[in-house]
This record gives sequence, structure tokens and C-alpha cells, in this order.
Amino acid sequence: MQTLISKAETALKRDLCDHCLGRIFAQIGTGLTNKQRGESLRMGVMLKRILEGGPLPSHEKCWVCEELFNSVERFAEAVITRLSTLEYNTFLIGSKVDPEILEREERLWGEIGGEYAESIKSELNREIGKIVEAKTEKQVDFSHPDVVAIVDTRFASVELEIAPLFIYGRYKKYSREIPQTRWVCTQCRGRGCERCNFRGKMYETSVQEIIGDPILKAAKGVDHFFHGMGREDIDARMLGNGRPFIIEIREPKKRMLDLESLEKMINEQGKGIIEVSNLRLSSRAEVKKIKSASPEKIYRVEILLNGKVNKEKINEVLQSFKNTRITQQTPTRVAHRRADKTREKEIVNITAEDIGDEAITLVIRAEAGTYIKEFVHGDGGRTRPSLSELLGVPCEVKSLDVIEVADNTGEE
Repeated sequence: MQTLISKAETALKRDLCDHCLGRIFAQIGTGLTNKQRGESLRMGVMLKRILEGGPLPSHEKCWVCEELFNSVERFAEAVITRLSTLEYNTFLIGSKVDPEILEREERLWGEIGGEYAESIKSELNREIGKIVEAKTEKQVDFSHPDVVAIVDTRFASVELEIAPLFIYGRYKKYSREIPQTRWVCTQCRGRGCERCNFRGKMYETSVQEIIGDPILKAAKGVDHFFHGMGREDIDARMLGNGRPFIIEIREPKKRMLDLESLEKMINEQGKGIIEVSNLRLSSRAEVKKIKSASPEKIYRVEILLNGKVNKEKINEVLQSFKNTRITQQTPTRVAHRRADKTREKEIVNITAEDIGDEAITLVIRAEAGTYIKEFVHGDGGRTRPSLSELLGVPCEVKSLDVIEVADNTGEE
């Protein structure tokens, strides 16, 4: 105790407020605020001086913070005013402090020792947060707050960093004419030009826009981003129980959305094009989970045969692909935008739904990332073995549907 009083006495050679005095010893003891700790230490120094007959420490204006803590209530009110424009359940306070104050704090620690000290920003954040929490009845969340309010103590201004809103669901795509995500025109980069018919994008709409636009409007956000568990080709349908996705809404002002009503609205507006189900709140952690998932896919493929093949040979070839590894070089159709690599993928099994003289319909279960069209026609030898190669006739994909994403992610 004597050592603490001696250190406090040395610190009080400068005019310090109780907050700045107590903060030097913030990590000693529990159950006290820095202000209470500073008051106790100041009293200890005064008693020591009285016993020694020395002058008592006086206080007019804090050398470190310049009485910044007198404005904590004002800062809290400024935060509450800014937060009143949002829907949120949790928050966190951050702060910006005059660099000269921070420099003086560092100098004081250098003179007294800062091994038990706490920074002025930490104390400000906590004290402002306590007032905001009490007056708004919202909770502080140090891990994943809905919003972070950053107080600039020089101007008593507040900036808000609003956490994105994540909504999980599954979608089916019935159209063979729209992409999964917005396809910005590469020529004008979204500004609009003759190539994109001055829309700024290559397609009129997308799965992302049909789902994201109504949610964005309801949440009063600034933009939306689409995270899918893989993607299908534009001319492929997504059927079955749908593909898992998460729509991310940036800077939402509203977070308490009626997802059931939104689901109905999306399905009405997207009737015949897409359909969504299982909308629920999600998280950034689930985005990572969905993006890293590699579930097998099941496809239905209608194939045109450019030559005659008897039914026995077709069945023999299909059986030969059971649990077979194939090699696929980056397809010609996407080589302009993807690295030229050779990948190994597994064909799990193939069954025939229909075998005709000129066309067959197959159900193919394959490893995630398998290029099914190229597996069918061979892509000029870039995929081997291919169905076309083993059947001995050119094959052409007439239609392709994803009928199942064999995942167990996202369902509760």
C-alpha cells in the first residue's frame, strides 16, 4: 500500500483528475471504477501529507485528459441520438482521442510505470457504454455487435459501423436464362454502354437480385452480396430441395425482418423463375461454412447421341463409371477467366432414366466441382475419360438440371 501511495504522490506532482490517477493502477484490485480508485489514492496522499506537514495536492484541470471525462454524459447522448435511427440489439463503443492526450498519457506511464495501467480510450469506451446500455436497455457485445458507435471526443461526433445482416435460405432456379449473381458488364464496369444495352450488367436480372432486392429494401441497407454453396450454369436449372445460400445486406438500418412475408413476396415476384424456402437469420461464420462446403451434386442430363449405340453398351459404360476418377483440364468455355489447371474429380455413379435411339437421359452423382457438360462431350480431349469417348460417338448436352445438392449444412 505504501508503494502505491508513493507512486500516486509522484503522479500528483502533475495535476491529474481522479480518472487519470486511478487509471495508472487500473489492474490492481477489483470492484472499483478508476474514478473511485483515484479518489482513494488521492485521499491516501492527502493523509500522508497531513501527517508529514506537507502541502496538499490541488486540482484545477487535468494535465492528461483536460477534464475529458466531464463530457462522458454528452458523448453518450450523442451516441444514443445516432443509434435511434437503427434497429439493433447489441452495440459496442469505440473512440478517437486527441493524439496529444494519448502522448501525455504515455509520458505519465513512462514516469510512474504503466504495468498496471489502462488506456484512456478503454475507460472512455466503458463509461460511455455503461450510460448507453442503461438508457437504451440494449446490451454491449464485445464479439459480434450489431453496431459499433465510434465517438470522436474532439468534436463530440459519432460514426456508426453497422454489422451486415445475414439471411440463409435455399433457392430453386427454374429459368435457363439468368445467372446466379449479378453479372456486371466487363466493358463499361457497370456504367452502361451499348454492349450491355446501357444496363451496366449482362443480364436483366439474376437469382441474387430477385432474392436480394426485396430484402435490401426491407432492411433499408445500401447493397447486397450473394454467397452460394456453389453455382449452376446459366442454362442449368436448380431443382430438388434447392441450393443453400446466404444473402448479405450491408449497413442495414432494420434488422427485425418478417422473413415469412419476405419469402412469400420473393416467390410471388420470381414466380416461374426462382423459388426460395427456409429463410432465417444467419451469420458470417455460416457464410464461411457454406463457401467451404463441397457436397456431392446429383444432375439430370438429357444427352443427344450423334450415332447409334446399343442399349447393352450404354449400360456397360454407365456401370464402368461407378466411383471412377476422371481428369478435367479447365474447360475451353471458361478458360478465358479461369486458370488453366488439370483437376481430378470422382463420378460416384450414373443411372439411366431413359435410353432412346438418338437421346438418353441420365442421373449423374459426382464430386463437387465436376464439369458435367465436359464429362459428357469430352471437350476435345480435355476431360478423360468422357462419356463420349467410351460410348464411341459424339455426345451433346441438350439440357442439364441440378436435382440435389447433397449437403447437410444450414438446416436446423
